[in-house]
Amino acid sequence: MARKAEKLQFQTTSRSGPEFRTWFRGEHVNALPHDRHLFRAGGPERYVLQGWTPESPVIDARTQVTAFGSCFAANISNWLARRNYTVLNKAEDAGKSYVVACGEGMVNSFVILQQFEWAWEGKTWEQPLWHGYDAATYGYDPEVQAGTRRMFDTTDVFILTFGLSEIWYDEPTGAVFWRTIPKDVYDPSRHKFRVSTVEENKANLRRIHQLIRKHRPEAKIVFTLSPIPLQATFRPNSCITSNAVSKSVLRVAIDEIVRELGPEGALHYWPSYELVTDLFAGCMKHDRRHPEDAVLDYIMMLFERAWCRDSALTEAEMTGGFLRAGSASGLFPELLGRVVEGRRARRLRKILERETLVEEPSADRALKAMLEGLLAAWTSDSATDSPEIAENPAES
Repeated sequence: MARKAEKLQFQTTSRSGPEFRTWFRGEHVNALPHDRHLFRAGGPERYVLQGWTPESPVIDARTQVTAFGSCFAANISNWLARRNYTVLNKAEDAGKSYVVACGEGMVNSFVILQQFEWAWEGKTWEQPLWHGYDAATYGYDPEVQAGTRRMFDTTDVFILTFGLSEIWYDEPTGAVFWRTIPKDVYDPSRHKFRVSTVEENKANLRRIHQLIRKHRPEAKIVFTLSPIPLQATFRPNSCITSNAVSKSVLRVAIDEIVRELGPEGALHYWPSYELVTDLFAGCMKHDRRHPEDAVLDYIMMLFERAWCRDSALTEAEMTGGFLRAGSASGLFPELLGRVVEGRRARRLRKILERETLVEEPSADRALKAMLEGLLAAWTSDSATDSPEIAENPAES
């Protein structure tokens, strides 16, 4: 007779259990949230952003912001520029600076450091290291250098997004390329590939911090890790596993530097990586590299609320942004995102009356409480009338 399978009992801890009184909990204890904790107003701020936001917002319409690095930096630049904040690398007079022309292609810490060393310290390299998307060489043009320095000299907030730790380098000099090497100049005897180490990246981040503090001592610095995975790896194993290592190297380096230098008050971390890979884990488009637009928008909304003094984003808009992002990433039914996007109050009421939105009962109750709060906000908003009239009969 077959033996009945035993149910595995995983270790659990709870406030009501005996272990709660057994173990010392330390000064700071932040538990992993359940869905019911996240599916409520302020949940993402409480359980993801905690410990990573400034004491008070520092960016207003006059604050000069420069953002570059991985392509995720372009999302921050575009969002802030659309919201009428001053983004120097998006300005009409930004010139030909490489952090403008190719800023989102500077994906490793070595090349981001090179831009600061070149602009502020006048450092150049023996061989061409910088190439555009078409493989054309970007030289060490004094005019471009001067323009980059002017931009850096007036920046109040630097937002730097790091993307990968895999690098191509020139073996005789050790100098690192922006990307790989153009095929027509590749020399296997000197052009080599490797995975950079945590210590190397920490040294680069520390040097970037030192240069900014030297030349712009009052400026704020925000390090972010791009959630965009590797498109390909040059290692002899799968891209998915290489990406895990690439991101881990950078995440550890950033964390150790922020713990080391953050208490000075200038350096901060923004958890865009964790928002995409954990909170909205199913948010990637079919290319498995780029998050859905609704998720990007919500991350930018969170950034604006945390960092921008005069943000006009309301609690209802934040809730709507979270719900649209959750629907786009599979946390909630897709229909819910469309209903929230269209502010279809009548349809939302019917959903609340009839449907279970998520399987776990406590999470479903939390989500519905959030939706009821959103409905109340719409009801008190006189602008709700027109979306109600415009409801699609097919969704009623």
